[in-house]
Amino acid sequence: MTAIAPLFVSHGAPDMILGHSPARAFLQDLGRRLPRPQAVVVASAHWDSGRPLVGGAARPDTLHELCAGARGLCQKRYGAPGAPALADRIAGLLVDAGLPASVDRERGLDHGAWAPLALMFPDADIPVVPISIQSRLGAAHHLALGRALAPLTDAGVLVLGSGGITNNVHASHGRPVDAPCPEWVSRFQEWLADGLAAGDPAALAAALERAPGRRENHPTPEHLMPLFVALGAAGPGAAVRRLHASVAHGALAMDAYAFNPLATGGSAAARSRILEDVA
Repeated sequence: MTAIAPLFVSHGAPDMILGHSPARAFLQDLGRRLPRPQAVVVASAHWDSGRPLVGGAARPDTLHELCAGARGLCQKRYGAPGAPALADRIAGLLVDAGLPASVDRERGLDHGAWAPLALMFPDADIPVVPISIQSRLGAAHHLALGRALAPLTDAGVLVLGSGGITNNVHASHGRPVDAPCPEWVSRFQEWLADGLAAGDPAALAAALERAPGRRENHPTPEHLMPLFVALGAAGPGAAVRRLHASVAHGALAMDAYAFNPLATGGSAAARSRILEDVA
């Protein structure tokens, strides 16, 4: 069975799937290049809870929590099946790691989950299990949450973090998708890229609050936390590859990353092929 490298993608504005942008084209192409996963476990910035919750619905609903003003978005449906047994296993992994997790049998897929998946896997035939973040607990907590999910990658499960490299919605509002970005966006974008390339996730998590422009780019922290879930799922020594970089609406950096878990079991050759598939 092919191991699947954990990924982080930026899902952007709610109507990203309706228009044309470099990030939308990238996500469509990414899905065609990836090995087909057995299932997708997606940590979305839009499911933020006090403690870890795992979606265990057999047929998750398509949630439209942010579709106001986006014509056609509320009619979109993503009918991927759930995986209740996998949800139970994930909750067990989290509990074993000391995280007080439980399964929510009713939770659907919010737009942070279904919108990128609709572009990556439009046939909606791969089981999807959502998992919540706890943004108030910070980046180190999400690294630990991701590390608990690491065994899934060798079982052919894609651990996907869906958030935003930057997410100042107020600054992006009303601006065209190809609007130029201010220096405070690009500076944070490159600071984060350099921090990921340095290969020390714990140091990056600790330094996050001191990042240049952190408050301007993330007035609230939830859109960065899924990145640390995906990074943690790759385990120690993960090779980081930046798959895409662009900015939408002037203030939404849409970068995507693969975290190749070269140091956590399986053959290096097999894991290297994962990155070749998304080159």
